[in-house]
Amino acid sequence: MTTPHGKTLNHAPIDAPPAAATDAHPFERLTPDVVLDALSSIGLWGDGRLTPLNSYENRVYLAHLDEPVQGHPAVVLKFYRPERWRTEQIDEEHAFSAELVQAEVPVVAPLALPGMADTGNGAPATLHRHAGFGFSVSPYKGGRRPELDNLDVLEWTGRFIARLHSVGEVRPFVHRPALNAATFALASRDWLLGHHCIPLDMQSRWEATLTQTLTVLAQVAPELCGSPSSISTSETIAIDAYQKSVEGDFYSEKISSDADSIRTNLRLHGDCHPGNILWTPTDLPGGGPHFVDLDDARTGPAVQDLWMLLPGDDRREQTLALSALIDGYEQFRPFDRRELRLIEPLRTLRQIHYNAWLARRWADPAFPANFPWFGSSDYWAGQIHQLEEQIEAMERPPLVV
Repeated sequence: MTTPHGKTLNHAPIDAPPAAATDAHPFERLTPDVVLDALSSIGLWGDGRLTPLNSYENRVYLAHLDEPVQGHPAVVLKFYRPERWRTEQIDEEHAFSAELVQAEVPVVAPLALPGMADTGNGAPATLHRHAGFGFSVSPYKGGRRPELDNLDVLEWTGRFIARLHSVGEVRPFVHRPALNAATFALASRDWLLGHHCIPLDMQSRWEATLTQTLTVLAQVAPELCGSPSSISTSETIAIDAYQKSVEGDFYSEKISSDADSIRTNLRLHGDCHPGNILWTPTDLPGGGPHFVDLDDARTGPAVQDLWMLLPGDDRREQTLALSALIDGYEQFRPFDRRELRLIEPLRTLRQIHYNAWLARRWADPAFPANFPWFGSSDYWAGQIHQLEEQIEAMERPPLVV
């Protein structure tokens, strides 16, 4: 995940139940011996070299093999965080990855290993179980972060995102949740307040600012404000407020009307930040960008997979980058430019969601060690300030390309 202001992290959605606080977190049982035993349980044998890879949400390891599997001398094992996703939700992610591979979209998908239990449709399973963990095995494919200040790289990346979306629109997710205000904002707010995560000297200020933020979000992006029945909350966003008179030329087009409302929702990568796009030199086979980590795949608007690739806060630079992305994107499928007004609302939802992600994971020793600044009054004062900035950002005219 990248935070709303650029720091790269992996993240989890807020719709999963929190892990119970215990003296020993489940991941502490994931020793190198357990990882290698998991590998051997599916008929693969490591040569002893095991390297942890960067991931906060799951635990990910690079393992070199005695004998290649399907031509791959090394594989990546991903152990899923217990109680985050249900089995059918992980299976949907893997099925989406397989569809993308079938369509020759460059993604790194879990390997289907002969001899593993089948999934019910005749295909070998890609989700395995060992020592109480669900895990998958994928081929190792290296690469570096793309040079997103290069417009040609952005255009190329836009083409591949469009191809990913062309597969994503073929059918909906059945079990994976949507990206909206209910799942990212309301559930986050309820969990933070219900678990007393905000210091008392900051709580009322944060609640008031959040309410103001969500009111503006409902006015600007009513499409993101659905409240699915799977989310239990005492409050829904007042979408009707959008229909009230609002000052400013930006709102004069009444983009909340049925004629102008954005209806596009498709299967997304969901966490398409620069760390999840790896670039292979173009003089090598398969050169160019490839996607990794569909762990956060969910349903949402197409622009969700574009906006995290934009630079900083300079609108001119953002416009140039967005123009290059969309130039590439529209070589394969049309892009609804009305979605550009969702960029800042989506950034706002991500910021709110990020706070609850940190709080929900606090029982994992990796989190206090890597985020020692989280939870203080100063931290929450900073979050209030960022929400105020996002209110201003959402009220500004959107980018135009």
